[in-house]
This record gives sequence, structure tokens and C-alpha cells, in this order.
Amino acid sequence: MGWVAWIILGFLAGLIARAIVPGRTEPGGCFGTTAIGVLGAAIGGFVAVQLGVGRLGDFFDLETWLIAIAGAVVLLLIIGALAGGRRSAGPPARR
Repeated sequence: MGWVAWIILGFLAGLIARAIVPGRTEPGGCFGTTAIGVLGAAIGGFVAVQLGVGRLGDFFDLETWLIAIAGAVVLLLIIGALAGGRRSAGPPARR
């Protein structure tokens, strides 16, 4: 898969992951969504290969999409947990 396909896959996987994970997630915007998707796909592919349950293949392969989306969802959950911990440590917001 070429780098353009990785960017498209990452953007779409990031969009789907953002739709699955509830609440406001960081980072925002088009570039943030693409970065979450591409990094999530890479992490998901690495974990899938290590566990022996799959691999990232062709762009139109269902297994590739499922691994990429799952990796992006996990990455968003980790980012949300880290950001949530930082937000609660600060002073309370004034109303």
C-alpha cells in the first residue's frame, strides 16, 4: 500500500473511530483525525501481527480496515484517558 493510500485509510479510520468513541476527543481537525487513524492503523497492525490474528494488507481488504479502526479506537481511548486525567487535576472551572 502506498503512502497516499495510508493517508486515506488513516483519515477514514480516524473518522470512524471518532464516531465510535463517545465524547470530545483530542487532537482535533483534519490533520489530527488523519494522524490518529494512521498511528492507530500502525499500532493495530503491529499488535495484530504479534498476536497472530491478522495483518495490514491491501487497501480494499476488510481485515485491514477492521485492524486500522480498532487501533484508532484504542488510541483515542488512551488519549482520552490521558487528557481526562490532566483536566481533572487543575482548578475547578468558574461558572
